[in-house]
Amino acid sequence: MAGIAIFGVTGRMGQTLIRALREAAAAGLPPAGAARAAGATGLPARLSLVGALASPDSRRLGQDAAAEGLPTGVMVSADAPAALSQATVAIDFSLPQCVAANARACAEAGVPLLLGTTGFDPAARAALLAAAKSIPVLIAPNTSVGVNVVSELVKLATQALGQAYDVEISEAHHRMKRDAPSGTALALGEVVAEARGVELKDVAVFDRHGANEPRRDGEIGFSVVRAGDIVGEHTVAFAVAGERVEITHRASDRITFARGALRAAQWLIGRPPGLYSMNDVLGLDKA
Repeated sequence: MAGIAIFGVTGRMGQTLIRALREAAAAGLPPAGAARAAGATGLPARLSLVGALASPDSRRLGQDAAAEGLPTGVMVSADAPAALSQATVAIDFSLPQCVAANARACAEAGVPLLLGTTGFDPAARAALLAAAKSIPVLIAPNTSVGVNVVSELVKLATQALGQAYDVEISEAHHRMKRDAPSGTALALGEVVAEARGVELKDVAVFDRHGANEPRRDGEIGFSVVRAGDIVGEHTVAFAVAGERVEITHRASDRITFARGALRAAQWLIGRPPGLYSMNDVLGLDKA
């Protein structure tokens, strides 16, 4: 059995990861779709919680990692080295400002890291790149298997439809989400831009209001909704006179992200140092 440490365990995704770990344990199986890990048995490793991390000012320090349901027996801590001491892999769904420190802690402990946090700054990305020199680091703006399949479909659509189609990306999330557009929406925009041979920063439009000028050719537009308890919705629309093609993903439960994260974390165990993505986990780059 492989030990997992969770950064941001008190948040929505941290608690959903605990739910997904329980789900897998109840079934007596590794994460759904997990690849076989190298080892004497050739079987994928089951994951069990061994470290639960939160910020030093968290009100849940010293309490069980599970806010609801049966206790895990693992206490919430702000001591990263201690929480990582028994870990085989770590998952980070904490805040953007914590990413750099968490990456450094994993590198020092020699623990592979899956990052699901989005909205981090260039300094944090530099810390991730530095960590990837000594440990495997998987950056996943969205850990849902379905979303990553959608990303591949968007790439194929962009290549097949060509430059004539206008592209608009819309996304909706719950009212508490901090970054906008979402990391997933930006990643989808990057897919379109790369397939068109341009830089997203040169063609992205994030603001449409007032009486300005008509849409310019080649723009990639973004629109954002923040309301209620929406888990996550993303649509990429390709439109030309007489036709519109839409590729949509809707998540109704965070468990889909947690299942994908556990699958990716299991895949990451034993990989050589370097930077990885969900495409590597799913083998989409080889398709």
